Amino acid sequence: MTPVGAAGAAAVPETASGPTRAELVAELATLVGAPHEARFIVDEALGLGLTLGHPGPPTGPMGDAVVSAAREMASRRVGGEPLQYVFGHWAFRRLDLFVDARVLIPRPETEQVVEVTLVEAQRLAATTDGRSAGLVIADAGTGSGAIALSLATELGPRVCAEVWATDASTDALAVAASNLEALRLSQPAAAALPPTTLVHGDWLEPLPARLRGAVDLVVSNPPYVSEAEWGGLAHEVRLEPRGALVAGAASDGTPGLADVEAVLRQASAWLRRPGAVVIEIAPHQAEAATALASGLGYEEIRVEQDLSRRPRALVARRRD
Repeated sequence: MTPVGAAGAAAVPETASGPTRAELVAELATLVGAPHEARFIVDEALGLGLTLGHPGPPTGPMGDAVVSAAREMASRRVGGEPLQYVFGHWAFRRLDLFVDARVLIPRPETEQVVEVTLVEAQRLAATTDGRSAGLVIADAGTGSGAIALSLATELGPRVCAEVWATDASTDALAVAASNLEALRLSQPAAAALPPTTLVHGDWLEPLPARLRGAVDLVVSNPPYVSEAEWGGLAHEVRLEPRGALVAGAASDGTPGLADVEAVLRQASAWLRRPGAVVIEIAPHQAEAATALASGLGYEEIRVEQDLSRRPRALVARRRD
Protein backbone atom coordinates (compact mmCIF):
# COMPACT_ATOMS: atom_id res chain seq x y z
CA MET A 1 0.00 0.00 0.00
CA THR A 2 1.47 3.35 -1.00
CA PRO A 3 -0.05 6.34 0.80
CA VAL A 4 -0.73 9.55 -1.07
CA GLY A 5 2.51 11.51 -1.36
CA ALA A 6 4.62 8.46 -0.54
CA ALA A 7 7.59 10.12 -2.19
CA GLY A 8 7.83 12.13 1.04
CA ALA A 9 8.84 15.70 1.70
CA ALA A 10 11.10 15.89 -1.32
CA ALA A 11 8.04 15.47 -3.57
CA VAL A 12 6.43 18.72 -2.37
CA PRO A 13 6.88 21.34 -5.10
CA GLU A 14 8.91 24.39 -4.15
CA THR A 15 6.04 26.59 -5.32
CA ALA A 16 3.48 24.91 -3.03
CA SER A 17 1.31 27.54 -1.37
CA GLY A 18 -0.71 25.41 1.05
CA PRO A 19 -0.38 25.31 4.83
CA THR A 20 2.77 24.01 6.47
CA ARG A 21 2.73 20.63 8.20
CA ALA A 22 2.44 22.33 11.61
CA GLU A 23 -0.46 24.48 10.42
CA LEU A 24 -2.31 21.53 8.90
CA VAL A 25 -1.78 19.43 12.03
CA ALA A 26 -3.26 22.25 14.14
CA GLU A 27 -6.24 22.55 11.78
CA LEU A 28 -6.98 18.82 11.80
CA ALA A 29 -6.42 18.50 15.56
CA THR A 30 -9.34 20.85 16.07
CA LEU A 31 -11.41 18.77 13.67
CA VAL A 32 -10.64 15.27 14.98
CA GLY A 33 -10.13 16.31 18.60
CA ALA A 34 -6.84 14.46 19.00
CA PRO A 35 -3.50 16.13 18.16
CA HIS A 36 -1.64 12.81 17.87
CA GLU A 37 -4.18 11.51 15.35
CA ALA A 38 -3.87 14.74 13.37
CA ARG A 39 -0.10 14.19 13.19
CA PHE A 40 -0.62 10.59 12.06
CA ILE A 41 -3.03 11.72 9.34
CA VAL A 42 -0.77 14.43 7.96
CA ASP A 43 2.26 12.15 7.98
CA GLU A 44 0.23 9.42 6.28
CA ALA A 45 -0.74 11.87 3.53
CA LEU A 46 2.93 12.77 3.17
CA GLY A 47 3.90 9.11 2.94
CA LEU A 48 5.81 9.25 6.22
CA GLY A 49 3.33 7.44 8.45
CA LEU A 50 5.10 4.09 8.86
CA THR A 51 8.30 4.80 6.98
CA LEU A 52 11.53 4.24 8.88
CA GLY A 53 14.52 6.38 8.14
CA HIS A 54 12.67 9.09 6.19
CA PRO A 55 14.35 12.50 6.03
CA GLY A 56 11.78 14.10 8.32
CA PRO A 57 8.61 16.10 7.68
CA PRO A 58 8.74 19.18 5.46
CA THR A 59 8.85 22.58 7.09
CA GLY A 60 7.52 24.65 4.19
CA PRO A 61 4.11 24.83 2.50
CA MET A 62 2.61 21.55 1.30
CA GLY A 63 1.09 20.74 -2.05
CA ASP A 64 -2.64 20.68 -2.75
CA ALA A 65 -2.78 16.89 -3.22
CA VAL A 66 -1.29 16.21 0.21
CA VAL A 67 -3.53 18.77 1.93
CA SER A 68 -6.64 17.43 0.19
CA ALA A 69 -5.78 13.83 1.10
CA ALA A 70 -5.17 14.73 4.74
CA ARG A 71 -8.45 16.63 5.03
CA GLU A 72 -10.36 13.76 3.41
CA MET A 73 -8.86 11.26 5.85
CA ALA A 74 -9.67 13.54 8.78
CA SER A 75 -13.27 13.79 7.56
CA ARG A 76 -13.56 10.01 7.52
CA ARG A 77 -12.11 9.84 11.03
CA VAL A 78 -14.60 12.43 12.29
CA GLY A 79 -17.33 10.22 10.82
CA GLY A 80 -16.29 7.52 13.27
CA GLU A 81 -14.20 5.31 10.98
CA PRO A 82 -11.23 3.72 12.76
CA LEU A 83 -7.94 5.32 11.84
CA GLN A 84 -6.57 1.96 10.72
CA TYR A 85 -9.34 1.57 8.14
CA VAL A 86 -8.89 5.16 7.02
CA PHE A 87 -5.21 4.48 6.30
CA GLY A 88 -5.84 0.99 4.90
CA HIS A 89 -2.85 -0.44 6.73
CA TRP A 90 -1.39 -0.64 10.22
CA ALA A 91 1.83 -1.66 11.93
CA PHE A 92 1.94 -4.98 13.78
CA ARG A 93 5.29 -5.99 15.25
CA ARG A 94 7.66 -6.03 12.23
CA LEU A 95 4.87 -5.96 9.66
CA ASP A 96 2.89 -3.26 7.87
CA LEU A 97 -0.42 -5.03 7.36
CA PHE A 98 -3.17 -4.20 4.88
CA VAL A 99 -6.41 -3.89 6.88
CA ASP A 100 -9.97 -2.91 6.07
CA ALA A 101 -13.48 -3.47 7.42
CA ARG A 102 -13.33 -7.18 6.52
CA VAL A 103 -10.94 -7.92 9.39
CA LEU A 104 -10.22 -7.00 12.98
CA ILE A 105 -7.73 -4.23 13.56
CA PRO A 106 -4.37 -5.62 14.80
CA ARG A 107 -3.84 -4.57 18.42
CA PRO A 108 -0.91 -4.37 20.86
CA GLU A 109 -2.52 -7.04 23.05
CA THR A 110 -2.26 -9.49 20.17
CA GLU A 111 1.36 -8.50 19.59
CA GLN A 112 2.04 -9.73 23.11
CA VAL A 113 0.20 -12.97 22.36
CA VAL A 114 2.66 -13.46 19.49
CA GLU A 115 5.52 -12.83 21.93
CA VAL A 116 4.21 -15.55 24.23
CA THR A 117 3.80 -17.88 21.25
CA LEU A 118 7.39 -17.29 20.16
CA VAL A 119 8.59 -18.39 23.59
CA GLU A 120 6.52 -21.57 23.34
CA ALA A 121 7.83 -22.20 19.83
CA GLN A 122 11.45 -21.89 20.92
CA ARG A 123 10.79 -24.20 23.87
CA LEU A 124 9.26 -26.85 21.61
CA ALA A 125 12.01 -26.44 19.02
CA ALA A 126 14.57 -27.20 21.73
CA THR A 127 13.12 -30.65 22.40
CA THR A 128 14.77 -33.72 20.88
CA ASP A 129 11.78 -35.78 19.79
CA GLY A 130 12.20 -35.46 16.04
CA ARG A 131 11.47 -31.75 15.70
CA SER A 132 14.79 -31.14 13.98
CA ALA A 133 12.75 -30.84 10.77
CA GLY A 134 10.99 -27.80 12.23
CA LEU A 135 7.70 -27.01 13.91
CA VAL A 136 4.22 -27.19 12.43
CA ILE A 137 2.20 -24.19 13.59
CA ALA A 138 -1.50 -23.47 13.05
CA ASP A 139 -3.18 -20.08 13.49
CA ALA A 140 -6.89 -20.74 13.99
CA GLY A 141 -9.02 -17.81 12.80
CA THR A 142 -6.24 -15.78 11.22
CA GLY A 143 -8.16 -12.63 10.17
CA SER A 144 -5.63 -10.30 8.54
CA GLY A 145 -2.92 -12.92 9.00
CA ALA A 146 -1.20 -10.85 11.69
CA ILE A 147 -0.30 -13.75 13.99
CA ALA A 148 0.58 -16.34 11.35
CA LEU A 149 2.71 -13.96 9.29
CA SER A 150 4.51 -12.61 12.35
CA LEU A 151 5.40 -16.13 13.45
CA ALA A 152 6.52 -17.10 9.94
CA THR A 153 8.67 -13.98 9.71
CA GLU A 154 10.20 -14.08 13.16
CA LEU A 155 10.77 -17.83 13.44
CA GLY A 156 11.78 -18.43 9.84
CA PRO A 157 12.27 -21.79 8.12
CA ARG A 158 15.06 -22.83 10.49
CA VAL A 159 12.57 -23.19 13.36
CA CYS A 160 9.29 -23.55 11.49
CA ALA A 161 8.60 -26.24 8.88
CA GLU A 162 5.01 -25.20 8.07
CA VAL A 163 2.58 -22.44 9.00
CA TRP A 164 -1.14 -22.96 8.47
CA ALA A 165 -3.69 -20.18 8.84
CA THR A 166 -7.43 -20.83 8.81
CA ASP A 167 -10.52 -18.65 8.76
CA ALA A 168 -14.23 -19.25 8.27
CA SER A 169 -14.53 -15.88 6.51
CA THR A 170 -13.57 -15.79 2.85
CA ASP A 171 -13.38 -12.00 3.13
CA ALA A 172 -10.80 -12.26 5.90
CA LEU A 173 -8.81 -14.83 3.94
CA ALA A 174 -8.68 -12.45 0.98
CA VAL A 175 -7.07 -9.82 3.22
CA ALA A 176 -4.67 -12.38 4.69
CA ALA A 177 -3.74 -13.51 1.17
CA SER A 178 -2.92 -9.92 0.20
CA ASN A 179 -0.70 -9.59 3.25
CA LEU A 180 1.00 -12.91 2.58
CA GLU A 181 1.73 -11.97 -1.03
CA ALA A 182 3.06 -8.54 -0.04
CA LEU A 183 5.29 -10.14 2.58
CA ARG A 184 6.65 -12.69 0.14
CA LEU A 185 7.47 -9.94 -2.35
CA SER A 186 9.18 -7.82 0.30
CA GLN A 187 11.33 -10.57 1.79
CA PRO A 188 14.90 -10.86 0.53
CA ALA A 189 15.85 -14.30 -0.76
CA ALA A 190 18.04 -14.88 2.27
CA ALA A 191 15.04 -14.41 4.59
CA ALA A 192 12.53 -16.66 2.84
CA LEU A 193 9.37 -17.54 4.73
CA PRO A 194 8.61 -21.10 5.78
CA PRO A 195 5.82 -22.69 3.71
CA THR A 196 2.70 -20.74 4.72
CA THR A 197 -0.77 -21.86 3.66
CA LEU A 198 -4.19 -20.21 4.05
CA VAL A 199 -7.24 -22.49 4.24
CA HIS A 200 -10.96 -21.84 4.57
CA GLY A 201 -12.94 -23.38 7.41
CA ASP A 202 -13.74 -23.38 11.13
CA TRP A 203 -10.73 -23.33 13.41
CA LEU A 204 -8.61 -26.45 12.78
CA GLU A 205 -11.12 -28.46 10.78
CA PRO A 206 -9.72 -27.54 7.33
CA LEU A 207 -6.19 -28.75 8.12
CA PRO A 208 -5.04 -31.74 6.02
CA ALA A 209 -5.58 -35.13 7.67
CA ARG A 210 -1.84 -35.84 7.68
CA LEU A 211 -1.44 -33.15 10.37
CA ARG A 212 -3.79 -34.79 12.88
CA GLY A 213 -1.63 -35.43 15.91
CA ALA A 214 1.32 -33.71 14.22
CA VAL A 215 0.76 -29.99 14.94
CA ASP A 216 3.27 -28.65 17.45
CA LEU A 217 1.68 -25.34 18.28
CA VAL A 218 -1.81 -23.89 17.89
CA VAL A 219 -2.39 -20.17 18.35
CA SER A 220 -5.62 -18.22 18.08
CA ASN A 221 -7.23 -14.85 18.70
CA PRO A 222 -10.86 -16.02 18.59
CA PRO A 223 -13.95 -13.95 19.35
CA TYR A 224 -14.34 -13.55 23.11
CA VAL A 225 -16.73 -10.61 23.58
CA SER A 226 -20.05 -11.72 25.07
CA GLU A 227 -23.40 -10.73 23.60
CA ALA A 228 -24.07 -8.60 26.68
CA GLU A 229 -20.77 -6.73 26.24
CA TRP A 230 -21.27 -5.95 22.53
CA GLY A 231 -23.60 -2.98 23.01
CA GLY A 232 -21.19 -1.32 25.43
CA LEU A 233 -18.25 -1.30 23.03
CA ALA A 234 -17.07 1.96 21.49
CA HIS A 235 -18.76 2.91 18.22
CA GLU A 236 -15.60 2.46 16.18
CA VAL A 237 -15.01 -1.03 17.62
CA ARG A 238 -18.53 -2.01 16.58
CA LEU A 239 -17.56 -1.11 13.00
CA GLU A 240 -15.21 -4.10 13.02
CA PRO A 241 -16.61 -7.51 11.96
CA ARG A 242 -19.05 -8.58 14.65
CA GLY A 243 -18.43 -12.25 13.95
CA ALA A 244 -14.75 -11.80 14.74
CA LEU A 245 -15.54 -10.21 18.10
CA VAL A 246 -18.65 -11.79 19.62
CA ALA A 247 -18.94 -15.37 20.87
CA GLY A 248 -21.58 -17.30 22.72
CA ALA A 249 -21.33 -18.99 26.09
CA ALA A 250 -19.06 -21.96 26.72
CA SER A 251 -20.45 -25.32 27.79
CA ASP A 252 -20.05 -24.29 31.42
CA GLY A 253 -22.13 -21.16 30.79
CA THR A 254 -19.28 -18.65 30.80
CA PRO A 255 -20.29 -15.80 28.46
CA GLY A 256 -18.03 -15.18 25.47
CA LEU A 257 -15.93 -18.34 25.80
CA ALA A 258 -17.62 -20.61 23.25
CA ASP A 259 -14.95 -20.10 20.59
CA VAL A 260 -12.06 -20.30 23.05
CA GLU A 261 -13.48 -23.65 24.13
CA ALA A 262 -13.90 -24.76 20.51
CA VAL A 263 -10.23 -24.04 19.73
CA LEU A 264 -9.09 -25.85 22.88
CA ARG A 265 -11.28 -28.85 22.10
CA GLN A 266 -10.15 -29.13 18.47
CA ALA A 267 -6.51 -28.51 19.29
CA SER A 268 -6.45 -31.51 21.62
CA ALA A 269 -7.01 -33.75 18.58
CA TRP A 270 -4.43 -32.06 16.36
CA LEU A 271 -1.55 -31.44 18.75
CA ARG A 272 1.36 -33.80 19.01
CA ARG A 273 2.89 -34.48 22.42
CA PRO A 274 4.52 -32.39 23.68
CA GLY A 275 2.61 -29.54 22.11
CA ALA A 276 0.95 -26.32 23.18
CA VAL A 277 -1.91 -23.98 22.47
CA VAL A 278 -1.85 -20.19 23.01
CA ILE A 279 -5.16 -18.31 22.93
CA GLU A 280 -5.95 -14.65 23.43
CA ILE A 281 -8.66 -14.05 26.04
CA ALA A 282 -10.21 -11.13 27.91
CA PRO A 283 -8.63 -10.45 31.31
CA HIS A 284 -11.80 -11.30 33.22
CA GLN A 285 -11.98 -14.72 31.53
CA ALA A 286 -8.66 -16.02 32.87
CA GLU A 287 -10.05 -18.23 35.63
CA ALA A 288 -12.86 -19.70 33.51
CA ALA A 289 -10.56 -20.29 30.52
CA THR A 290 -8.02 -22.05 32.74
CA ALA A 291 -10.76 -24.29 34.10
CA LEU A 292 -11.94 -25.15 30.58
CA ALA A 293 -8.41 -26.10 29.52
CA SER A 294 -7.96 -28.25 32.61
CA GLY A 295 -11.27 -29.99 32.00
CA LEU A 296 -10.15 -30.85 28.46
CA GLY A 297 -7.02 -32.56 29.74
CA TYR A 298 -4.38 -29.90 29.19
CA GLU A 299 -1.46 -29.63 31.60
CA GLU A 300 0.86 -26.82 32.69
CA ILE A 301 -1.83 -24.22 32.18
CA ARG A 302 -1.09 -20.57 32.83
CA VAL A 303 -2.21 -17.12 31.72
CA GLU A 304 0.43 -14.59 30.64
CA GLN A 305 -0.07 -10.84 31.05
CA ASP A 306 -0.16 -8.22 28.33
CA LEU A 307 1.87 -5.01 28.42
CA SER A 308 -0.77 -3.43 30.68
CA ARG A 309 -0.21 -6.29 33.16
CA ARG A 310 -3.63 -7.77 32.51
CA PRO A 311 -4.20 -11.52 31.99
CA ARG A 312 -4.28 -11.98 28.20
CA ALA A 313 -2.70 -15.14 26.77
CA LEU A 314 -3.89 -18.58 27.85
CA VAL A 315 -1.09 -21.14 27.49
CA ALA A 316 -1.99 -24.81 27.78
CA ARG A 317 0.41 -27.68 27.11
CA ARG A 318 0.21 -31.35 26.23
CA ARG A 319 2.94 -33.45 27.80
CA ASP A 320 4.54 -36.56 26.30
